[in-house]
Amino acid sequence: MKIGVIVPQGWQGEYDGWETQAAWKRTTEVARQADRLGFESIWLFDHFHTVPRPTDEITFESFTSLAALAAITDRVRLGHIVICTAFRNPALTAKMISTMDAISGGRMELGIGAGWKQDEWLAYGYGFPETKERLARLGDDLEVIVRMLQTGRSTHATYEGAYAHVRDAINVPKPVQQPRVPIMVGGNGPNVTWRLAARHADELNVDGMLPADVLAALPTIRARCEEIGRDPATLPVSVHIWSERLPAAGAARVEILAAYREAGVSRVMTLLKATATSDETLEAFAADARASGAALA
Repeated sequence: MKIGVIVPQGWQGEYDGWETQAAWKRTTEVARQADRLGFESIWLFDHFHTVPRPTDEITFESFTSLAALAAITDRVRLGHIVICTAFRNPALTAKMISTMDAISGGRMELGIGAGWKQDEWLAYGYGFPETKERLARLGDDLEVIVRMLQTGRSTHATYEGAYAHVRDAINVPKPVQQPRVPIMVGGNGPNVTWRLAARHADELNVDGMLPADVLAALPTIRARCEEIGRDPATLPVSVHIWSERLPAAGAARVEILAAYREAGVSRVMTLLKATATSDETLEAFAADARASGAALA
């Protein structure tokens, strides 16, 4: 099992009251520290306003921030956990990810989902469609993105959907990674999201599930793959652990990380809010991850 670190960006209040330049400096420091300590990946949320309620505090934008972090790290993979697809035209998303894959030397991942934080949608002028429409949009956007990221002979993409289309769209440069930048679909919906993951994704990311929840979900996830003739072993399952559900450093944290590994989880990602102010926080997490049997470089 691999371990990813969500780098502080302010969304969960870790930069409340901070000056902008000091906060950004700390974001870069944590990213570099994660790289040095052997964590497999670093991640950012794709949000505009703080949670649980919007406040006048720092929340760094995810694409621009990840591009900057790609340029100052050497080894870690980088991704979103996960983008709200409707915030950007999907062809533009694919173009940006392809460019970021070049910047990073082939270390990008595309985490993508339907989106849920209503206050952001309304404040930024996106409206807020019903869940059914947001999920349908995700399906169309994935169709576009898959075609745009393909690294075969054709550099042109065409797709006609109800919510998104491309017509002979050129995406050059292609991603560095072959056959494409890995796509991670995020969400807990067994009927639509997990079917979209089975159809399009290289990884399914579930949100906040405990190890027992993952074990209970695995038969349905396997069934979604089998419905379309896909080998379930080709769809790894990862988990975003909310910081409130992760025990403090020590035996309890080692135990829960080991339980995820034993459940067959391919990687976990979490934000440790204290990394905004403490180098020791990430060092202790690396020690616990190794003690749990997780893979660090």
